[in-house]
This record gives sequence, structure tokens and C-alpha cells, in this order.
Amino acid sequence: MSSTLTIFALMDCNNFYASCERAFNPGLRKRPIVVLSNNDGCVIARSHEAKALGIPMGAPAFKFQPLFKERGVAVFSSNFALYGDMSRRVMDTAARFTPDMEIYSIDEAFLRLDRMHGRPLDLARKIRSTILQWTGIPVSIGIGPTKTLAKVANREAKKNPEHGGTFSLVDYPDQDRILAGIEIEDIWGIGRQYGKKLRDFGIGNALQFSRLDKDWVRKRMTVNGMHTLLELQGVLCIPLDQTVATPKSIVCSRTFAKAVTDKDKLAELISGYAARTGERLRGQGCVAGQLQVFVLTDRFRLDKPQYSNAATVSLAIPSSHTPDLIRAARTALEQIFKPGFEYRKAGVMVFGIEKEQGRRLRLFEPPTQERARYKAVMEAMDRINARWGAMTMRVAAEGAEKRWVMRQAHLSPRYTTDWKELPRAGH
Repeated sequence: MSSTLTIFALMDCNNFYASCERAFNPGLRKRPIVVLSNNDGCVIARSHEAKALGIPMGAPAFKFQPLFKERGVAVFSSNFALYGDMSRRVMDTAARFTPDMEIYSIDEAFLRLDRMHGRPLDLARKIRSTILQWTGIPVSIGIGPTKTLAKVANREAKKNPEHGGTFSLVDYPDQDRILAGIEIEDIWGIGRQYGKKLRDFGIGNALQFSRLDKDWVRKRMTVNGMHTLLELQGVLCIPLDQTVATPKSIVCSRTFAKAVTDKDKLAELISGYAARTGERLRGQGCVAGQLQVFVLTDRFRLDKPQYSNAATVSLAIPSSHTPDLIRAARTALEQIFKPGFEYRKAGVMVFGIEKEQGRRLRLFEPPTQERARYKAVMEAMDRINARWGAMTMRVAAEGAEKRWVMRQAHLSPRYTTDWKELPRAGH
């Protein structure tokens, strides 16, 4: 193997949300598990056992209640405080093995292994066993000379238990067999739309795609499609990206358990959503220049009057300061609220997002000392809420009580982020 060969590993947590629930409840080890969306609406995550029962992604929870009960399915409300913290622990553990890491999603990361000592496959096995020991989360790791081939290898590691959760395509003698087993739509970077077009040309798997002419692919699938082709051929086109991208938008929205008709109650909800977007902006060191509020009635209740609308407000100065965002949100709500309707969903979206540090100051911005005071107040509030629970400290406009919260009838404890919900050792 050439010493200059780049070697990527894709680390992917197995059934991540379900694995987080199992990590603190050994009784769930072999039980089917489903995790539900906001307001316990539909299935957003499944364990391997739940998939084997034929429970589809997006399944409405109420329709599958008889099956859940009959087959002993463990049902959980989405516990994003737990999942986010467990993701951080997994990524921190992986980062101990290599400084070259790209966090791709909440449960995936690309690692570069060619700059590390030892055989890549041995290193991958060590990473996997350490993450399992330290966090309780099982991961699969695929290794390849490109990120796309690492994705392919990861799929093989997950699909075949005999690999023990790790698999390498580097110097693998029968790569064609692996590629032939991957449907065209399942190739990273292809998707359904291009997959359908390729099938019209008789191209149904990754091996067939990898043998196409690059100019033919570029003409029909742009330069990104050509990069996917070359990566499958072992040519590096997609480097490791270790930059933290600024999000284009942040959304906080909820479907209400009960319809809301009162304007003041709706304003409290909207204020709370604006506050949550502010927390997320500050957590990423960002500010936003525009804010949109949207409201809608229940589109499935055709016997009720229907209405939906949205309004956007530009902030004079980009901000993550909660009072600024709430003020803008209430201004937007004033523009679109209509009495006489039963509102079932509302939300706040901020965009025009930029990093706070290093941005160009506007002409009429508050003095530096005043801005520092605003920031200190928000940081103090965020620290209190992080330690004692969401909405422990909040702006008065959000309401005095925690009345407007998601329906989460099956919520597990926040084992790692709330002192009051720490797991208890057996006696």
C-alpha cells in the first residue's frame, strides 16, 4: 500500500436514538424500540428489532398502537437533550484517536486514518470498542481511500455481522462484488431522482455506475455526479471538511396538542419559539438578520375554517438577543393573526445568519459596553437553563407557566444533562 494513500473512515452510530435509550436501560437490549417525533406524532427512529416487525419510518403512532402492545415495542418520545449529549460524547471519544475529523451529522463522522500509526482496520476496531465501552453506543466503521468508498464500506460493515462492525475496502480483493450489491439510489450523492434517470439507462448498481465515462456522467449529473463516479473509482475528490458551517436558517415550530384560538396565548407560544431560536443562535456564535413567523390551522379538519400565513421582519441590527427576537416575532404575528380560527401549528424561523465574531458593525449599533452587557445577560440565562432545565429562566413574554410544551407521554430521563434525572445505581 502506498504511503501517500489517503484513508478515510466513516463512523456511524447504529440505530442511534434507540441505542441512546438502551445505553441507560439494559432491559431494552433485545426489545424492539421506536422513537416518536414532536408531540408523539410519528415514528422517526427504530431499532433493528422494530424494523424486522415491519414498522415503517414516518408511521403514525396511533395507527400502530395495537402492534406496539402486541409485540412489546418500547415507545419513547424524542429526547433530544439526551441524544445531543450522547452524540457529543461519541464524537469526543473518536477525536481522541485522530485530530482529522469531520462531524457529518448527529450520529456520523468522517475520520482520516492514514496519518495515524498502525493498521487502519486495527485502529477502527480500537475506536469502535472504546466508544462502546465509554458511552454504551455501538458504532459501525467503514474504511476506504475516498469518503464515498468509506460510505460503501460502512454499509457492508453494518449489513454483515461477521465483520464485527468494521470493514475496509483498502486493498480488498473483491471490491466489485461489494459495489454490485449496492442499489444505485443508495450511493452517497445519487439519491432517488438521479437513480431513476440512471435506471432508465440500464444502470442499477454502484458497480455499473463506477464503469461509466466521466464526461457522460458530468453532462447528465453535473460536476458533483462526476465526483461521485471518480470517488467510487478510488480518486479523491471530496476532502475532509473540518470547518463548522454557518447554518442558513434555524426553525423552531410545534404542532399543538390542542388548538389555540386566543391571540395572547399564541403570542406566548411564538415568544417561546423565538427564545429557543435565540438559544441556538448563541450556541453557534451566530446572529440573525431576518425572522419569520408562520401559523396554520389543521389541514386535516376540513370541517373547520382553514387559514395559513407567514410574515417576515428584518432586524435593524442582526441579533441573537432574546428580547430583540421576541419583539420581532410579536410584530410579525400582529401582521398575520386573524381571530375566529383554530390554530394548530406555529413556528419561528430566523435566517440571514452570520457569525457574530468578526462581522461588520452597522452604523447605529449600541455601544460596545452595552452590547457586552446584553451578551452577558443572555449567557447567564443559557447557563442556568443548561444546568437546571429548559425554561427555568425565561423572558416574561413567554408566559409565567410552562403550559405550552410538547406532548411527550413516553419521555425518558435526561440521564446526562439534568442532575435531578441522573440514573440511580441498584442497591
